[in-house]
Amino acid sequence: MRSLDAFAQDKLDELKRRHLYRALNETVREDGIWIERNGRQLLSFSCNDYLNLTQHPAIKQAATAAIEEYGAGSGASRLVTGNHPLYAELESRLAQFKRTEAACVFGSGYLANTGIIPVLIGRDGLVLLDELSHACIYAGAQLSRGTVVTFRHNDVLHARELLSARRGDHDHAIIVTDGVFSMDGDLAPLSELLALAEEYDAWLMSDDAHGLGVLGGGRGSSFVGNSHIPIHLQMGTLSKAVGSYGGYLCASASVIDLMRNRARTLIYSTGLPPACVAVAIAALDLIERDPDYAVRPVRKAKAFTKNPTLKKAMQQGGVKGAPIVKFYTMVFQDTAAVDSKLRSAAMFKVKDWATWQKAFDSTRALKTDNGLIPRAYGYDPDDNHNVIIVTAVLDTAKANAYWNSDMLKQRRAAGGVVTKPERILYNVVQRY
Repeated sequence: MRSLDAFAQDKLDELKRRHLYRALNETVREDGIWIERNGRQLLSFSCNDYLNLTQHPAIKQAATAAIEEYGAGSGASRLVTGNHPLYAELESRLAQFKRTEAACVFGSGYLANTGIIPVLIGRDGLVLLDELSHACIYAGAQLSRGTVVTFRHNDVLHARELLSARRGDHDHAIIVTDGVFSMDGDLAPLSELLALAEEYDAWLMSDDAHGLGVLGGGRGSSFVGNSHIPIHLQMGTLSKAVGSYGGYLCASASVIDLMRNRARTLIYSTGLPPACVAVAIAALDLIERDPDYAVRPVRKAKAFTKNPTLKKAMQQGGVKGAPIVKFYTMVFQDTAAVDSKLRSAAMFKVKDWATWQKAFDSTRALKTDNGLIPRAYGYDPDDNHNVIIVTAVLDTAKANAYWNSDMLKQRRAAGGVVTKPERILYNVVQRY
């Protein structure tokens, strides 16, 4: 229909006007680190496969064996005929891993969050969210039809104020937060939030998508520092460090039984393919058997950020317990354009760091007047060279003209820049 196409095109035009239009890019992951796009080899800093288990031979073999034994797909909802035998083993392992009575596996992390919250909270309930919670947490909260209120990021005092003022008006209340925040890499104050929840007869739910497999010996953010914080509702995904696909909830046996009976995203979704479940089981086996796997991502992130100069570019960023390194750049509107241009952002090795830094700082070299987002400083632990990263090119013509100018040629020479490597750094730095 013309009206439908016109509606869609108007929406697309508005996205383009606001610099929010995006497109899917075909990507070949070669070994989990290097990717290929449009014939170019790029170094990826934008993957959640923290342990590179998607490429591990034992993990691949587990997927192949499951397909051979159980077939390619599950064929139906888990409550019909899609609950193949591997599910029970995975849920038992997850509950044991998270030290809860039971677990329930969903089709994805998004399906888990949009299914769990509406089961527990209705029209008369209260949902209290950290303001930086993931989009699927917001979606689940809205689907609950309860009152949704946000508290300032990791601000327990603000959460207390909101609970004190509102808890008496609602039959039930739930506090929901990420365990590890995917954009900033900081951890939620889970112990303090749990104490607050119990004080006000509320339930605490954490999304540990970026904690499982990399923190607390692999058990997640509620196990950091050899502790165990008994979160009421421990949700997470199987698609990041675990290297598979799916989501889960670990909780008491009665809560899990309720989810299997009332969570619409579980009841009305086809079960996961057997290969996905088998991969998750094999990955948990590996993580539990070799604890060193879990510490590698944070160790590498700290190595990357150990150069003192990098701290300036990160400002308040850095490694905050999780293997997520946050860089600050100038505020910009055209995130989609930056995403595209980042594919041509180059990494340069620098022999004389002091001279290079002085040359660039003295002229304020990289700024938007020259079509560039300011630089970030880094460190290459493999060959003890510093690196400079041009994080984004906003105006290619300006940037090329600036790069080829006589002044910058002289300053590059003074800084001792080694020739550009053939492999290009690719790091999407954007927030939606």
